Amino acid sequence: MNFSPVSALRLFPVLLVLLAVSGCASVVSSATGKLSNNLSNAILNQDDPETVEAGMPSYLMLVDSLIEGDAQNESMLLAGSKLYGAYTAAFIKEPERAKRLARKARSYSDRALCARDAKLCGLLDKSFDDFAVAIAALKADDVPLLYASAAAWAGWIQANSSDWNAVAQLPKVKAAMARVVELDETYSHGEAHLYLGVFATLLPPALGGKPEEGRAHFERAVALSAGRDLIAKVEYARRYARITYNRELHDKLLQEVLAADAGEPGLTLSNVLAKRQAKELLASADNYF
Repeated sequence: MNFSPVSALRLFPVLLVLLAVSGCASVVSSATGKLSNNLSNAILNQDDPETVEAGMPSYLMLVDSLIEGDAQNESMLLAGSKLYGAYTAAFIKEPERAKRLARKARSYSDRALCARDAKLCGLLDKSFDDFAVAIAALKADDVPLLYASAAAWAGWIQANSSDWNAVAQLPKVKAAMARVVELDETYSHGEAHLYLGVFATLLPPALGGKPEEGRAHFERAVALSAGRDLIAKVEYARRYARITYNRELHDKLLQEVLAADAGEPGLTLSNVLAKRQAKELLASADNYF
């Protein structure tokens, strides 16, 4: 099982980096916090992914050191989870390394849940019924934590896609993202809808996939970002248009991505990567359709 051949950056846009760094800012001086926010904005608005890739390990070490100094700080644990998840999804290709880093992202998010409420400790390891009861009790204020945790779990499942014990956790991740949509579908440019669209189209219809359900989620994700989150259109083309052999829709979506300006506050970096993937998908279309 593979959520996407482009790894999960198109699912976890590097917006995670902004949240990660700004999360650390809450425990440092206001001057350092302002610097962190400015730096994180610069990362998100960077149009050269290679520059970001080269610099990211420094942030991993920074967040690790901050967590070492305050092991129960929910904000920092969540920051660590997001940062490791974003880095792994965007740049790590070696399978064993991806497993290690995805495991760390999930570990930090699990600890963040536990720091929020003892009843959320070991949430993913609960039975599905107990899991459903736990997330049903969450409120709108819990959306950032629930979304980030579900994203970390999805990344962990992807990195361990050959392990059916890991894959068996997918229904819980789906339920978590569905709960995010119920509580605040607009959160993070509507990306919970993007996840749900991918989940619905992981399999072809003959094997239980639900392409039309996926299409509805993809279209909602595009609408909630006003079409500015180009990753949503790339995944719509990759996941729905290809699985339904809709060449016209496939090419239309990808051409829109290529024609769009990548520059968008908070989305520039992920949009640059989305445009690269759109170009590759179009180049392979004749062989696919």
